[in-house]
Amino acid sequence: MIFNRKKKGADLGALVSELEQAVGARDGARTEQVFAAVMGGALQQATPSELTAAGPRLAALLPAFPPVGPRPYLAHAAGFCVERGAEPLACAEPILDAVRKDLADALEFARRWTAAGATGDELPAPDEESIDDALLARVRGSGGGKDDEDEHYEALRLALAWCAAENWQPPALAVLLRDAEVRRRYAPALLSVCLELAELQRHDLKCLHYALAVLDDEPLIVLHRPTGKGFAVRIGGIGDNFQLHTLLAHVLIGGGHVPGTAPSATSVRLATDPAPAQGITDTVATGAFELLAPDGERIWNEGLPTDIPVVDGSRLLVLDEPSYRRSWNADRFFPALPGTAELTAVLSADETRAWFARTSTPTAAGS
Repeated sequence: MIFNRKKKGADLGALVSELEQAVGARDGARTEQVFAAVMGGALQQATPSELTAAGPRLAALLPAFPPVGPRPYLAHAAGFCVERGAEPLACAEPILDAVRKDLADALEFARRWTAAGATGDELPAPDEESIDDALLARVRGSGGGKDDEDEHYEALRLALAWCAAENWQPPALAVLLRDAEVRRRYAPALLSVCLELAELQRHDLKCLHYALAVLDDEPLIVLHRPTGKGFAVRIGGIGDNFQLHTLLAHVLIGGGHVPGTAPSATSVRLATDPAPAQGITDTVATGAFELLAPDGERIWNEGLPTDIPVVDGSRLLVLDEPSYRRSWNADRFFPALPGTAELTAVLSADETRAWFARTSTPTAAGS
């Protein structure tokens, strides 16, 4: 949750109208004053209906906010409204476009910093306190072709983007985790830039990465090696492979299709309950399978369903006997996002043999 709530106070709708006017007039002082009033109390004190109405209006202001201003915090405000009932799809485009642009600017900062330094020179910590004249001069010096004022402004914008990358996660998650259509439209373009920035190992973008990688309405072929059986499963909204593991055990063992101990009803509820999870539980889930790629490589519980390779148009997962006993906390990775796993078909013997033939150690169905 982005903010905590307080008692009812200022009229959020009136303040948003004032903010829209100030931004439209490019009145920096007034914008700053009204925005402070929104963030300083009005947002937290608003009613659910006020927040529902304010979310899209706040998100729509993002493109007009100064790039060196408090744009991430404006996005936080819109994201808070989404958490309280504002339509995610109505807020998503300006929020996620701003996220993508700022992450791209952070990458440009890193490129310039590296180009202007010596081999092995480390990137600075993403901390605004590290922004000084020397840092800006280094970034500005590799910009090329602009006058001093423009170069200084651009260097400052890139440096602030470098420092703010992690701050964009809460508003991005607010819209991504509440609407599969938002993920379908906007996740692919944002995922690549998120991964590229994360590879620099200066920002913790795990939550954003995982949210952008969520699969929805995804077909999955599951082969159970000990029994030689095959299944078609459809998954969606699953935050990590711990949750996937629990749901596959529920569908296959709980459904009587393969032997083993089914997960507890509580574990399944924690993975699938449409209501957002509240707090942390002490519920433990126990592993029923070894999750393997078609080539026999392990698919880690700590990973994602996207780690499962696509073979001939479908993700293909092999389940084997667990090599050792493992257990984990059954709470789902994203409290706001319920997972689903549905058995759509038990494969015929011929279909199962054909899929096993695509693995590194084929097994005949029924053998």
